[in-house]
Amino acid sequence: MTSLVQWFLAKLAKLILKKYNPDIIGVTGSFGKTSAKEAIYTVLSSKFNVRRNIKNYNNEIGLPLTIIGTSSGGRSVGGWLVVFVKALALIIWRDKNYPEILVLEMAVDHPGDMTYLTNLAPCKIGVVTGVGPVHIEYFKTIEKIAKEKSVMVSHINKNGWVVLNCDNEYVCEMTKATRSRISSYGIVNHDVDIKASEILMSQHEDGQISGLSFKLFYKGSSVPVLLPNILGEHLIYAALAAASIGRIYDMNMVDIASALRTFRAPKGRMNLIVGIKNTYIIDDTYNAGPDSVLAALNVLGKIAIDHHKFAVLGDMLELGDFTESSHRDVGKAVCNNKIDYLITVGDKSKFIASEAEKQGLDKDNIFVFSSVEKAGLFLQDKMEEGDFILVKGSQGMRMEKIVKEVMAEPLKAQELLVRQDEKWLD
Repeated sequence: MTSLVQWFLAKLAKLILKKYNPDIIGVTGSFGKTSAKEAIYTVLSSKFNVRRNIKNYNNEIGLPLTIIGTSSGGRSVGGWLVVFVKALALIIWRDKNYPEILVLEMAVDHPGDMTYLTNLAPCKIGVVTGVGPVHIEYFKTIEKIAKEKSVMVSHINKNGWVVLNCDNEYVCEMTKATRSRISSYGIVNHDVDIKASEILMSQHEDGQISGLSFKLFYKGSSVPVLLPNILGEHLIYAALAAASIGRIYDMNMVDIASALRTFRAPKGRMNLIVGIKNTYIIDDTYNAGPDSVLAALNVLGKIAIDHHKFAVLGDMLELGDFTESSHRDVGKAVCNNKIDYLITVGDKSKFIASEAEKQGLDKDNIFVFSSVEKAGLFLQDKMEEGDFILVKGSQGMRMEKIVKEVMAEPLKAQELLVRQDEKWLD
């Protein structure tokens, strides 16, 4: 039944796109694509009628649902009938409020996925946020992941745009794979069209973080940008991608900076949540890959406090032959960032613990657990007033359960945490 639903959805979505002809901005990458999608939506929606994926609607089923503008029918035949009726109504009658721009996150898990998605929704603009060893179990090498992502770049015609994070070597190489116009962005690479510098983490006297500020540069001019409640410097890349898109749509830099002040990181992505005992939790539980874990640890390491820092890390999944080396790299980063306590969850994360001890972290400050429930209860007892706790792991590890265990207001879990709907609750 699933394949039949997928086929029918694709047919309806293509007919809708043909009728309304919205600009399609595709966003892909091994990491950072959801944040980039949200930042792009934030900037463009200040001037245009825009729609983006909700939830995790970024695959063969989710993309058509976003194009239709409806939720999944789930396991209900009646629910799917409602979806199809709504799609047919859009095709038969004209909806004058249909979005002029669709910002579509496109996720690839297996070879061939990007070809399917771009055939379904051909992009006018393609954004590639980064390439790294995520889903490498199915691709075997990073080069093959890059090749899959580059399908988006290569399918865009000469009148379109490709927006590339040129701090990532695999992404920057994609300039050779496109015939379209190119807009590049970065922080480290200065030979880009849009860049950020003078990045500062703003903290109040009481230690509370107010956000990140930086200068946004474009063609020799600059504007100051503040991202309230944003912790991760890597989220600045999302802002840069959004600024690149804003310029493509002729928005001025001041308006772009103003719109970015309203940007909020998606749930489970470096969100600051108040914990029990007057502690602070950095909730980065949406998912985890080597690059994003290292970036999160870097953020925790830079926070200046007189209290303890905890890294609560679950397994990074689907890394194939890179499993041990990637987890050991994280263990090194725990020490390099002077984290006080390490708590790991899962079999693969034992490599993190082993390497952290090897690199000099006191073994009495390393705690290894097989389940999130046990880890959460231990953390609840161990944490003290003023501590900062980073919680992160792959989706399958369900690390958000730990956040819920130690957050000050667990009744707000539905509002603040990922995976709180019936599909995930158990």
